Amino acid sequence: MRVGCCAYSFRDRLNSGAMTLEQFLDLAAGMGLDGVELTAYYFQQTDRDSLFHLKRECFRRGLHIAGTAVGSNFCQADAARRHEHVVMTKQWIDHSVVLGAPCIRVFAGPVPPGHTEEQAVAWAVACLQECAEYGAQRGVVVALENHGGITARAEQVLRLVREVDRPWFGINLDFGNFRADPYREFAMVAPHTVTTHAKTHWSGPSGEEPVDYARALQVMKAVGYQGYLNIEYESKPDPLTAVPAFAAELKAAIQQLSA
Repeated sequence: MRVGCCAYSFRDRLNSGAMTLEQFLDLAAGMGLDGVELTAYYFQQTDRDSLFHLKRECFRRGLHIAGTAVGSNFCQADAARRHEHVVMTKQWIDHSVVLGAPCIRVFAGPVPPGHTEEQAVAWAVACLQECAEYGAQRGVVVALENHGGITARAEQVLRLVREVDRPWFGINLDFGNFRADPYREFAMVAPHTVTTHAKTHWSGPSGEEPVDYARALQVMKAVGYQGYLNIEYESKPDPLTAVPAFAAELKAAIQQLSA
């Protein structure tokens, strides 16, 4: 397994302009990470030359672009709004091709007020199928994150996997987003996982609890997972100091797994 970092981990600095994406790359390289996930929210330009420039800067720093990420919502009741999010996702699939990113993270969305989960699932499945089919044409895997809404529980995620049923569709397993019985749920979705987000904590019944990565990585090893653990840092301490420490923890857990 490899350790990467999501640009989202430094969202406050990126949003305020205190950090650029290239400075984020410097930090990732300085931590000795294998790659980065480049979140769509933080791109100032997405023209071809700008994307090529960022691709070159990753290469110069020895970083693989593990994936991109968009904030899609395919559960909106308005069909025109759903279509807008499909178009946006396809645009970012195209950007991913230019960047050389093999994967794009997407969200399904929540059930909108006044509607049922069955309706939301049907809308999301149709959108995800369209995106996955486009991803297949462009060589980019569409990875659905367990991110609340109709993906809050492993059973819901697996239903979407079954109903979308496309070879270029998989799961972005976020180790911090299952609330009920996370390690059981990790095992349920692990066979369909193509990439991951590594948070430091998950929200349990008694509050935030640290993710036991020795245990979580055993689950992933059991299904032959060899992909990325992309750090998605959301905790209180400053990410400039906390992310490097967490990266070292993940690297140690991987080494222990191989011992």
